[in-house]
Amino acid sequence: MLALEGRIAIVTGCGSQGPGWGNGKAIAATFARAGATIYGIDRNREAGEETRRIVEAEGGRFALGTGDVTDKATVDALVADCLQQFGRVDILVNNVGLSLPGDPATMEEEVWDSQIDINLKSAFLCCKAVLPLMERQGKGAIVSVASTAAIRYTGKPQAGYAAAKAGLVQFSRVVAVDYARRGVRLNCVLPGLIETPLVEKLAQQFASRETGMDRDTFYRRRHEQVPMGHMGEAFDVAEAALFLASDAAKYITGTEILVDGGLCAAVRG
Repeated sequence: MLALEGRIAIVTGCGSQGPGWGNGKAIAATFARAGATIYGIDRNREAGEETRRIVEAEGGRFALGTGDVTDKATVDALVADCLQQFGRVDILVNNVGLSLPGDPATMEEEVWDSQIDINLKSAFLCCKAVLPLMERQGKGAIVSVASTAAIRYTGKPQAGYAAAKAGLVQFSRVVAVDYARRGVRLNCVLPGLIETPLVEKLAQQFASRETGMDRDTFYRRRHEQVPMGHMGEAFDVAEAALFLASDAAKYITGTEILVDGGLCAAVRG
């Protein structure tokens, strides 16, 4: 197992949007199993508490901070709380994200702004708060969860989300170069079609409309889009994030790992 013994890791969006494993929840549990102390952040205290209970039941250390990471004062307060409890920040995982549909003609300006805030500004604010700490320590790792939507059209109109995630990838590359000689690494994980509680919510929404598509059909079509023949799971994303956060990736910065079952490699008509 890749080791994170003695590391303090902030994981944003550490809860799940329903029963099962979302990316943030899986990342928090995986990092804790590798030895890290987790400072989890989520807007939903109940969801964050569920992750805390799982980590602590397995013998891990977990502290929960509740708040909106699109707000600078909140982010600064949460990072300060982490420092007060644990004295340092070794790893930051920017996991917060949300996709809302729409193209420029149909999307309301408020929706566009919210997509940029949730998917990009949140990472900027968290990096702004932790980068000086990591620089003083002489070492740190930042992993941001982007999306395959950052680099290709994924079959649905989500202009705001795609633009924000593409911005997150390029933001990470540029800052990685700036901080390369300061001991701080920045990389991204780009998940493709991952089976999470959010996908289950989408399946139920489709089944409840007059779409002619039931839940099983919804899942089957998503599985069929992937060259491997099935969606991934949250722990596939978590293991990639663990690698990038660990010393096994000590010479890797300013790049991305695709976790998509070959989706982006495929050309489909």
